[in-house]
Amino acid sequence: MSPGRGEPVRPGRCERGSVTVVSAGVMVVLAVLVMASADVARTLAAVARAQTAADAAALAAAQEQVAPGGPGPEALASRFADANGGVLLRCSCPPEGTEAQVDVAVTVGPMLLLRGTDHVVASARAVVDFGG
Repeated sequence: MSPGRGEPVRPGRCERGSVTVVSAGVMVVLAVLVMASADVARTLAAVARAQTAADAAALAAAQEQVAPGGPGPEALASRFADANGGVLLRCSCPPEGTEAQVDVAVTVGPMLLLRGTDHVVASARAVVDFGG
């Protein structure tokens, strides 16, 4: 019988399947959040790698400045930046100085959702203090 001829209409009958639509929407939102979180995590890992590479490069350059014996402070800083996954962008480290300042870039890698950031840059400074 049709609903108009004495048969009661059950509540929610016309909303059948609405839970599926809501569930699909929630799953899409969760997928976007997971991809954005993965991109943020990848970027933060690259920031940490860049800082490690910059610290190592600055320390190597400062040591080469006060105790020369290798290819020079800038070449040694570049070697240490490369060994830690970075690229030396700038090295303010004169051969006879006691202070080294470096900038190192690290590639972030492919992003899932967020676009625009392909590398991060970190800076470090190392000063040799002879104590006195």
